[in-house]
Amino acid sequence: MSTSTSPGTHAGTARERKYPCLRQDFAASLVVFLVALPLCVGVAVASGVPAELGLVTGIVGGLVTGLMRGSSLQVSGPAAGLTVLVFEAVQEFGLPALGVVVLVTGVLQVLMGALKLGRYFRAISLSVVEGMLAGIGLVLIAGQMYSVIGAESPDSGIGKLAGLPTALVGAAQDGRALVSLGIGAGTIAVLVLWRRMPRPVRKVPGPLAAVGLAALVALLPGVDVTTVEVKGLLDAVQPPPLGEFGRLGTLALLGTVVAFTLIASAESLFSAAAVDRMHDGPRTAYDKELVAQGAGNAVCGVLGALPMTAVIVRSAANVRSGARTKASRVLHGVWLLLFAALLPDVLACIPVPALAGVLVHAGAKLVPGSALVALWRENRGEALVLVVTATAIVAVSMFEGVLVGLALSVVKTAWETSHIRLEVVDKGAGPVQAYLSGNATFLRLPKILDNLEALPQDRPVELDISGLHHLDHACRSALENWRERHTGTGTPPVRVTTGAGEELVKSVV
Repeated sequence: MSTSTSPGTHAGTARERKYPCLRQDFAASLVVFLVALPLCVGVAVASGVPAELGLVTGIVGGLVTGLMRGSSLQVSGPAAGLTVLVFEAVQEFGLPALGVVVLVTGVLQVLMGALKLGRYFRAISLSVVEGMLAGIGLVLIAGQMYSVIGAESPDSGIGKLAGLPTALVGAAQDGRALVSLGIGAGTIAVLVLWRRMPRPVRKVPGPLAAVGLAALVALLPGVDVTTVEVKGLLDAVQPPPLGEFGRLGTLALLGTVVAFTLIASAESLFSAAAVDRMHDGPRTAYDKELVAQGAGNAVCGVLGALPMTAVIVRSAANVRSGARTKASRVLHGVWLLLFAALLPDVLACIPVPALAGVLVHAGAKLVPGSALVALWRENRGEALVLVVTATAIVAVSMFEGVLVGLALSVVKTAWETSHIRLEVVDKGAGPVQAYLSGNATFLRLPKILDNLEALPQDRPVELDISGLHHLDHACRSALENWRERHTGTGTPPVRVTTGAGEELVKSVV
């Protein structure tokens, strides 16, 4: 007895053998696309650039970065974490210069990846990164609240926070502003409550549901609210003019490039580490991932689009939706391209307050509330670095705030690693025994000398330094000088034990 199979069955089996995870990746790509769509548009609008440029960055993140090696399940695109910095850059240098900044950022990332520097970004203090994100979150929340009520936002971070109560009171007396506030607040409420909805309903991504409902409300008669301005994909893409590259000689533009490079790289690689903890697949190759991010940013720069980073929200959605390979993130870029090409007018139906609400919610997630309390109980030094970094970003600017955080982190580490302890045992008769342990560095030299010089001058001293982990040149010289002075008072020479019972009379070393 013989059996037969149809050609379609053979084709399906062959396809499954060649692409064993295609079904899972296809389904995951649709979810990621639906999550990315409102975020791409919202980040672009909040950054002060055409909405289509956010889609361009998302497309490049899928089709360029998505095809490259590095982190197989991490998804890249425009990120809320760079919104404040991009807005400031566009306001100061203009939109044409943004392409130059993003292009040079991408080239620097490729060079750093090629030089195997990607792994060293993991050495950046986590408190600095969290403080950076918290500062961004606070400025993002304050700035987008003005968009929620349709008001003009002040320039400085402190100005945004200080002027917000007055702006909200003014909105309560303006009918159009109240409608805008209602749509924005409703969007935030949907995002907060979406996790409590029944499981079948939660298959629709929260941001898409919130923005979709807001768009339906905006279509109701009598609802007057600002919607997204649509220019068309090809009209929005504007490669930077060659003349803009001459501005790279200015210190202000170079500082912006450094800030973009540092923040985009750190955020992407920290996101990769978080994504690795979500799945059991291949681990991230950090240097290759940095090259992939750089290639994507270089292309975005050529197109005059927004900078990209790896985005944890999209990446988490990708993993939780069952993605197995990088095909899911590539396909999500395809869906974004098809949407931008075929349905651009849909963007004109999206209310700006709804997008602002999405970003307010995203900004709130960047502020570590309960985590900061726990960190304060566990390590107050790290908590202080986080708070100072965030405060400096709000008070001054992104770049200076990160530099302040890095400097404070280095000072804190140097202080902690220079801890030293002197234990004195005096039995009343015989030599005084002194035990030094820890790290003897110049930072603690005054304390070391004060304690040693307080020892009785008319008694022999036995100094045990075997517990020292580090003894720098300054401390070594100071100990030798102290020993000579103590011996010069007529007492027996100081006996120094360096370890394993070895006693040295003439030298500390």
